[in-house]
Amino acid sequence: MEASSPISMQQTLQYQDPQPEPSPKPSPYKKSFVTSLMEAATLRTPSFKEDTYFVSHLKSSERKALQELKDKLRATHGPDSMWGIPLLGGDEKADVILLKFLRARDFRVSDSIHMLLKCLSWRKDFDADNIVDEDLGFKELEGVVAYMHGYDRGGHPVCYNAYGVFKDKDMYERTFGDDEKLQKFLRWRVQVLERGINLLHFKPGGVNSIIQVTDLKDMPKRELRVASNHILSLFQDNYPEMVARKIFINVPWYFSMLYSMFSPFLTQRTKSKFVISKEGNVAETLYKFIRPEDVPVQYGGLSQPSDLENGPPKPASEFTVKGGEKVNIQIEGIEAGATITWDIAVGGWDLEYSAEFVPIAEGSYSIAVEKPRKIAASEEAIHNSFTPREAGKMVLSVDNTASRKRKVAAYRYVVRKSTTILA
Repeated sequence: MEASSPISMQQTLQYQDPQPEPSPKPSPYKKSFVTSLMEAATLRTPSFKEDTYFVSHLKSSERKALQELKDKLRATHGPDSMWGIPLLGGDEKADVILLKFLRARDFRVSDSIHMLLKCLSWRKDFDADNIVDEDLGFKELEGVVAYMHGYDRGGHPVCYNAYGVFKDKDMYERTFGDDEKLQKFLRWRVQVLERGINLLHFKPGGVNSIIQVTDLKDMPKRELRVASNHILSLFQDNYPEMVARKIFINVPWYFSMLYSMFSPFLTQRTKSKFVISKEGNVAETLYKFIRPEDVPVQYGGLSQPSDLENGPPKPASEFTVKGGEKVNIQIEGIEAGATITWDIAVGGWDLEYSAEFVPIAEGSYSIAVEKPRKIAASEEAIHNSFTPREAGKMVLSVDNTASRKRKVAAYRYVVRKSTTILA
């Protein structure tokens, strides 16, 4: 039988914890823009609470605004639908959509109806309802520049964005070389978002928004200014309240310039959803919101692109490796002839890793399955398997004794016999 969770088999974490040297006290300095923004985002994180969309939870003035919006829509435009949901259908799904427009305009009915009507007109002109299945010819960008991948801890679909590939001038010209190419790219980017929206529930108490993770590493800020402004404008005008949280990772020193460029296009409500993570803190930031088995391997997680084709990912166990610490993960109860397969990842590796099989029988020698080696910070998750000839345990070692920096990590495993799966 397959282990449904790594915790279902006996395991221990043994810590060898020599005292690390005390970190030197930082000298006084003026907070940078990024530091200030990070602190603000961190302070907001614990109190962040997504709207439930239960009409019964609304204030009386908000319920009144919702009814007024319906009346104005009925009087000025008649029946219409978004994402297959009739806006005047009178059900809770319609209320969820209408409340998104109201919240985007602080329940000002006249502003909300104006935004809603403009969005309906845009969706018709853009043919947004039929965009999901179009072949727009961006195969080389799929899974690289913008893509849906897994869910966060609250069940929200996660959309990843990474524009570093456009530092290549040829790639940039092929994608944004003229206005026709830019418009085609924008259509593809809307297609990615529409695929994510198709995963939402549109019901009170359900998952009604996505998470966006934007990787700023190597992003050519000047070249992408026009495209970025178009994307922000399109999304903010036509997809209100569709993003529960915006996580920026690999934030470079020049983020202040990027932010000043984006800021005029963002509402205060949108800015309040920001989470900022500087380079080197990617895995630690993402693990707060997304389980390691759902985080892509390039960001310190365990999820390969092909994993999503095989149903929900196998759960992983999380642990931390303190500075000056060595962690031994012992996986016991492995029978002779059984095969153990494991995945392990440490955010920003830059430490030593090894794997050893230790037989139970006295007089038997331990086997170095993976000899100790330094793992570079940029290396992705390790995947390996081993079939012992005798019973024993597998010991995965993560040695961080040469560093004072704490790191997040995760692992998972299954043990199988040749014909049956062991618990």
